[in-house]
Amino acid sequence: MENLLFPLLLVALIVPMYLATRRQKKEMAKTAAMQSELSVGDRVLMTSGIQGIIVEVDETSIDLEIAEDVITTWTRSAVREVLSDDAYDESDPVAEVESAADDTSATDTTPRLNKD
Repeated sequence: MENLLFPLLLVALIVPMYLATRRQKKEMAKTAAMQSELSVGDRVLMTSGIQGIIVEVDETSIDLEIAEDVITTWTRSAVREVLSDDAYDESDPVAEVESAADDTSATDTTPRLNKD
């Protein structure tokens, strides 16, 4: 019985490590393929959380328009994902917040200096 314990222990440790490595390689290959297929006009999400539209593609870098007339240069490896057109909402979040603030009426307008 002791002769079987060590080989079973090795198998129990090696199999999950192999499966995890295999899954990680698949994800890396998928990400590399996505980054190599970037083209002008794609809406992308960067690893830093910035969203923008690709305006120029080089061999190792991309130029990203993050606001009107604001273009930044990034490496291709900084792209996390390509966003679909329905993932981007054209509505203005600032205007929505301002209109929501106008709708609420404050009953007590005196400033409070403490939490009581």
